[in-house]
Amino acid sequence: MTPQVSLTVSHRNGRKYASSGSPWEPIIGYSRAVRSGDWILVTGTVGLEPDGRFSATARQQARRALEIILAAIESLGGKPTDVVRTRIYVANIEDWKEIGEVHSEFFESIRPATTMVQVARLIDPEALVEIEADALIQHEAPARA
Repeated sequence: MTPQVSLTVSHRNGRKYASSGSPWEPIIGYSRAVRSGDWILVTGTVGLEPDGRFSATARQQARRALEIILAAIESLGGKPTDVVRTRIYVANIEDWKEIGEVHSEFFESIRPATTMVQVARLIDPEALVEIEADALIQHEAPARA
């Protein structure tokens, strides 16, 4: 079963934008992801479920955040293998291992550069993890004759 992620893609100023409908996007004035040329930059993403709630564990929230991130990248023409960097912000560094294990499930064979740091607080008190990602679209080499 494919996780439910609803995205809207728009075009402005030569760029493509993906919106996830997060309650914070219109308040702060940002997009879930922006594609400019071959780069796709995904903003900090928390693991908000489709019903607007947070799961109870950092593991579940990390999984949901990464599902949203990869859906945004794919909606803008990228693939998981295009991810070159992630940044992980955690409310409690003691959760590093379970969050890291989920990150590895998604990226073990890709191995992007990554950083994980503890922060004082995320956008919602129930949010335990927030993840950003940068992707660089890889172009297939032309076939040689």
